[in-house]
Amino acid sequence: MYNPFSLAGKTILVTGASSGIGRATAIECSKMGATVILTARNEERLKETLHQLDNGEHQYIVADLTNEDEIKLIVEQIPELDGVVYAAGISMLKPIQVLSEKDVQSIFATNYTAPVLLTKMLSKKRKLHSEASLVFISSISGNGNTATALSLYGSSKSALSSFAKYAALELSGKKIRCNTICPGRIETNLLQNQTMTEEDLAKDLATYPLHRYGKPEEVAQAAVYLLSDATKWVTGTSITIDGGRTLL
Repeated sequence: MYNPFSLAGKTILVTGASSGIGRATAIECSKMGATVILTARNEERLKETLHQLDNGEHQYIVADLTNEDEIKLIVEQIPELDGVVYAAGISMLKPIQVLSEKDVQSIFATNYTAPVLLTKMLSKKRKLHSEASLVFISSISGNGNTATALSLYGSSKSALSSFAKYAALELSGKKIRCNTICPGRIETNLLQNQTMTEEDLAKDLATYPLHRYGKPEEVAQAAVYLLSDATKWVTGTSITIDGGRTLL
């Protein structure tokens, strides 16, 4: 049956695949026929993700992407890729007045520096097929949707979205395309681990016209779209998935 969104025959690397959007993306990619390579720091949770994938020769690699030497090890172990989804990310709810240098380094190391260096290494070592697709999971917080105490998170995601555009231009000669997905709040452990009260969450939820937060699989399905051959002429752009939040 004809399916322009099929990933059959493609090999996809998913970072942050131990939970949340990364896990959902790995699962959806496997459902669409891809061979998936998972990476994250927590081996037990990677195994849990692996067990949820559709049949295939999938694998996982335990690695800390904030360590450049471990990025190099990943790149050495993997075959050539048809796509990458950069889903690893951390958040921090802290007012500017109490931010530390360590906070800045922590957020940017995971949300910005790691995907930049991984992209560099994949390109340098020729691990990306011609017409490969790179999908960067950014956020509406990095796209002008500001909120109190999210300055570091939003800034790191803004930097990531900007990098994706530069990468789209530089890698276009190899027909490699680079796009971002900018979700609003998604029902993941990242949201649950924030220090917002139930009252704060209720007020925030009221700002979403569709009256709910997103689901990880809804972001994952957008990633499948960008990984598929249906988007061979789409690069340097962004998909916003936010239940209408940025309309207000």
